[in-house]
Parts: sequence; structure tokens; C-alpha cells
Amino acid sequence: MSLGSSSFGASPIARWVSRWMWGLEHAFERARASGKAEDDTRIRIFVVLAIFSAAFITLAVGATRAALFSGLGGHGDLAPVTGAARADLVDRNGQMLAADLLHYGLYIDPREIWETAETRAALRKALPQIDAARLERALRGSRRVFVAGGLTPEERARVHRLGLPGVSFDPEERRVYPLGTTAAHLIGFADTGGEGLTGAEAALNEDIRKAAASKTAVPLSIDLRVQAALEDELYKAAAEFQPRGAVGIVTNVHTGEILGMASYPTYDPNQPGRASDDAKLNRAAASVFEMGSTFKAFTVAIGLDAGVATPSSMFDARFPYKLGYRTIHDYHAAKAVLSLVEVFQHSSNIGTAKLAVSVGPQRLSRYFAGLGLTETAPVELIESAKPLTPKVWNEDAVASTSFGHGMNVSPLALARAMNVLLNGGVLRPLTIRKVEPGKQVPGKRVMSERTSAQMLQIMRANVASPVGSGGKADQPGLSVGGKTGTGEKYDPAIRGYSRSKQVSSFAAVFPTDGAVEDDRYFVLILMDEPKPSANTYGYSTGGWVAAPAAGRTIGRIAPFLGVSRKADAVALAPTAAGKPVIVGEGL
Repeated sequence: MSLGSSSFGASPIARWVSRWMWGLEHAFERARASGKAEDDTRIRIFVVLAIFSAAFITLAVGATRAALFSGLGGHGDLAPVTGAARADLVDRNGQMLAADLLHYGLYIDPREIWETAETRAALRKALPQIDAARLERALRGSRRVFVAGGLTPEERARVHRLGLPGVSFDPEERRVYPLGTTAAHLIGFADTGGEGLTGAEAALNEDIRKAAASKTAVPLSIDLRVQAALEDELYKAAAEFQPRGAVGIVTNVHTGEILGMASYPTYDPNQPGRASDDAKLNRAAASVFEMGSTFKAFTVAIGLDAGVATPSSMFDARFPYKLGYRTIHDYHAAKAVLSLVEVFQHSSNIGTAKLAVSVGPQRLSRYFAGLGLTETAPVELIESAKPLTPKVWNEDAVASTSFGHGMNVSPLALARAMNVLLNGGVLRPLTIRKVEPGKQVPGKRVMSERTSAQMLQIMRANVASPVGSGGKADQPGLSVGGKTGTGEKYDPAIRGYSRSKQVSSFAAVFPTDGAVEDDRYFVLILMDEPKPSANTYGYSTGGWVAAPAAGRTIGRIAPFLGVSRKADAVALAPTAAGKPVIVGEGL
């Protein structure tokens, strides 16, 4: 069989090669037959050049393919997959919060190493954090492998100066949080693959990736100056009262922007693997609490808005209030007939429960839903937790929830509902995005502007009045208002509420003067199971452990928010007996 016929059924390339070789063979035969040796020589030279050219092209293609696609199918100790680029995160003023920075991956090729023991010792001295087991596997292996990532330029230079054969580097991007623990729970962190896992990094994951493509930064709502002051005061209070956990929040009541958010204990997002789950828990969003007497602000506002009561309505708090199978007592019993304002100032459970019963189960539950207290706080954070609400809204549930028992909500949900009371009565979602002026969500009206204005005055009176529970939060010239909260925690061991385990908080607003549409800010300080100190005379209630920290925070952040101190106005407000008493800016 001839060469040409033997290629039948082969691939097109094989058939072409076969025909070319067949033609070349006959060319040699013709050259010899004609006696022209020079033609034979030229043909042989041509063949050699063709073979060398083909070999060179084959090697070049193979080398290029290896360089471009090596490592795509392998795993083990190869380099980790490089994730999508992420844009910078900045605060509302453009200050850096998170960025992708150039780092280096360390690789070892044992085939090029001369002295294994020397290389091992040198690397462990230059990079003490290197994984010893991984290093040993690389040194005993048979190919170039990834050993360590995230090396800074300084660390790379330190190793490079050693001149170790078989040790090399590849550049890699790494997410860096230059401020460490500052705003850690709000910013969150991303994994090495470029995927946001917590906080803003997870909530705004797609936006951050898209912004990276256009080389623009993603601004968050927080103000680093506000954040720093909030954290400092919260952590100092935590150091004094040793709580299980603590929360601090600052919001713009009109836009819903979170200007500061802190959770204690905290962690460093640059090293999330070294932090405990407890430290990484965002208590502002992911934890729910029975908030205690801060809920009385909602009950009073509902009573006013529903037309059930006025600031001068009277409530008999001289005796415990029996409702169904339970008896309601006051923590510090005034044992008096109190006006609605005095019920708020004395934080009377009896007076508040009687007001709630007058409102009625259906109407109270409808208002609570309108305030967003029965749903997950609608904020971008994926950690936002669902509340625990009464299964049946009967009189017992009404009485309990009116002063913050029998209902668990997150601090962010509380902040959102408080914004309604303080911004003119409009419910808006909270946000971790910067909102440009005039671009806030329209929102939904829940209460009247008149009710909101009344609540601003009542909350101011609670701080300014000598009989109010929030006096320790006052700041001269800043017209601070607020409500204390001390919720006893349910203890399964005793099947009841513990007298020693409390959630103590202070919900503050400033400034309370001016029109309802004026700039205004909400501040929350919350301590979970604080312990009394010598300075609190054995008390661990909200007025003692949270109100002072809230006041100090307000005093520090007011200049950053454009709130100037002014001489406090003094007005007269009616008391239960109808006689005037100085309470600050009046009712």
C-alpha cells in the first residue's frame, strides 16, 4: 500500500502531512534521477529548516499556554483564587474606611532549593507568622507551591534580601481596614476571594464591585468624628460597668442615616479569624432586647396621637395596678396622682399601663406596627434581626409592652421608631448609605407633627426637670431630651424576671428646640447586664449607667453636626395641681 493510500480515514492534518511527505519523497527521487545533486541538497536543507521551524512554533505555543493557563486545574497548595476587585469604602466626608492594597504571596519551589534547613530557618525568622506545617509541606514537595499570602511590601523586601534560591513572590490584592477596630461592625469584612461577608461589605457587595470597575469610592453614612466619639464614650462606660455587651447608635432623625454605630466587645476586621463569635456579633442589628422604659415614649406618643390623653391628663399611681392575673408596681413609687408628663418623668409603670389600656389592644398593636416595631428593621445590613412580639394582643400584652416588657426588638429597630417621634411623625428606613441633601426616602406618616412636637418637649422636660429620670444626660446649651430604660431580663432558671440582670439604656434626642423639620439627632446608649460601680451607689439602671455616656457623647459630637450651644430657654408648664413649675422649655 502506498503512503498516500495509507492516510485514508485519518484527520485532515494527517492526510496533508502524508501527501506532503509523499510529494517530498518523489522530489528526492526525481532529483537523483536527473543527476542534479544541487537540487537534492536544496530540498534537504529546506526540509531541515521546516522541521526546526515547526518544532520552534510548537515549543512557543506550549510555553505560552503554560504561562497563561497553568494552575487553572490544580488545587492543593496552589495560590488562592484572586477575587473580584472591590472599591474603597469611605465615610460621608471621604475618609478612608476600607481599600484593596497590593500585597504579595510567598511561593516555594523545592527543586531550586540548595539548603532546605537553612531556607526553613531563614523564613521562620523573617516571617514568624508563617504556618510551620505548610512551610514544611512545601519544602518536602516536588513543585512550586503557595505558602503564605498577604505579605506587606516591607515583609517581601525582608525575605527578598535573604537571597534564598527557590523562594519567589507573586503580587495579590488584599482588603485592608486602616482604622482597625473603628466602626468594625458597620464596615464588616470581606474574604480573600473578594466576597463581602458582614456589615457594609456584605450589604453593599454588588455596589462595591461595580464601583471598583469605574474606579470610584462608595460613601457610607457614618461620620468618622461622630463614630470615634461614640465608641470612646461607650467603651469607657463599658470599662466602668463591665456589661456582657453594649451598643451605641447615632442617627439623623429626618434622613434615617446612621451617623455612628458601635457594638461592644469589638474586633479587628483585618484579622476576623482571631476574633470570637461574641466579639464579631453586631449587637446593634443582630440582638434583640426587652427595652424597658424607653418604650414608654412610644406609649405616651400613641396616647397623645390617638386623642386618648393630653399632657395634663391625670393618672392615679398611688396603688399597684391589678390587671388580670398580674399586679403592676412602680420601681420608684411616687404614690401620687400624676399628670401624663409626670408619668413620663417618674417612669411610672402604673400610669403607663393605665394609658395603654385606654388606648386598647387593637389600636396599640396597630401603632406599634406603624412604628416598625413588629418587623425586622429595614436597613441594608444582613444581620438585622426579627423582633419577638406578643402572639395575642390582649390587655396583659398591652400592659407589658407599654413599659417595654413582653416584646424584644433590636437597638436599630428602637432607633428607627424613635426617629418617628422626633422628626414630625414620618417612618423611614434606616440606612448605612450617605444620603445627599433632599434625596431622603419620602416615608410614611405614622403620627401628626403636633404629637412629635409634644414628645420633643416632654423628652426635654425629662432631662431638664429636677424630678426627671434623665438629668445625668443634660448638656448645657444643647437642649437634650430623652428617656431612660431599665428592662429586667427574663431568667429561665427562675422562670421569671431577674432583679440583678438588666438591660439599661438611654434614648436621647438633641436639640429639642426649634421646628420639627429642623436638623435633629437621636443617640442611644445601651448596656446589657451592667454592674453597679462605686459612683452609682449600687444602681445599674439606665439613668445611672447609660444617661451620662449619652450626654458626654452628645457634648462631643454636637460641633461636628453643626449644633451650637445656646442659652437654655425657660418656660412654665402645668403640674398636676395646675400650678406652674420650671421644666426647661415647657410643654
